[in-house]
Amino acid sequence: MDHDLNLIEALDALLTESSVTKAAERLHTSAPAMSRTLARLRRAFDDPLLVRAGRDLVPTPRALELRGEVHAIAARARALFGPSTAADPRTAVRVFDLQVTDMLSTTFIPSLIDDLRTQAPGISLRLRPENLQDTPALREGLVDLEIGTLRPGDPEVHTETLVTETLVGAIRPDHPLAKVKTVTPKRFAAADHIVVSRRGRAHGPIDERLAELGLNRRVVAVLPSFAGALHVARGTDVVCVTPARLGRPMLETLGLRTFPLPVAVPEVVLAMAWHPRNHHDRTHALLRERVRRIMTLVAGPP
Repeated sequence: MDHDLNLIEALDALLTESSVTKAAERLHTSAPAMSRTLARLRRAFDDPLLVRAGRDLVPTPRALELRGEVHAIAARARALFGPSTAADPRTAVRVFDLQVTDMLSTTFIPSLIDDLRTQAPGISLRLRPENLQDTPALREGLVDLEIGTLRPGDPEVHTETLVTETLVGAIRPDHPLAKVKTVTPKRFAAADHIVVSRRGRAHGPIDERLAELGLNRRVVAVLPSFAGALHVARGTDVVCVTPARLGRPMLETLGLRTFPLPVAVPEVVLAMAWHPRNHHDRTHALLRERVRRIMTLVAGPP
């Protein structure tokens, strides 16, 4: 006979209640179904287990021997398959691998680390570099959480939008564009530009919008990181396009000025992604909650 956890649960209910009807109610099944289960149990143990005594059922000596052990096994099985409550995610000791867009490494990650020191001091972060080959790091378990501008990936991966960003131009205070009241498309295109691209791409949506107006800009350098690009913009007369809200701390630190882009470009959507294997992990869920909260605080109002 095949023994399964349902039989253990049924036996525990029958021996606890000493009643087919009450055991059925406890397990949300019918009395006839519970009677059939009792018959299976009697065959399995080669013992009546419960016998009639007037209107009641009473356990046999064999049933009395089994009752304590069966109840303990059933309780352990319920705990095993139930939601985990043993480990408090706020005291768990874990290391999470994060793949984070460059700008966030200098503006968002410090605030997240400060928050985790208080909310979950056992959590440590290990930042992984963005991969040029777009390998499915989440699927392969190389990364626990990806945060940034996400590209389409595995359909089973969970994603959640965190912030929608507007792009602005950043320049040093003595840049010629800092002296004009309005940066027009023509003035914008006439300036020298630096572009941030980890793939080394010099052209994108901004160039497409300028081309529609019969304009083109000169890209004098392509850098792989926003931090490096903004430092270059502080040292020479170039325009760097950067996220307005998440870039604000570094822009203020470097003393850079910003202006609205004179051409319409899509907003930048920053999101986080994780593999289904971590979806119900309570400590991973706590990390996602803190990321969500700190991203909102760091980005500030639109």
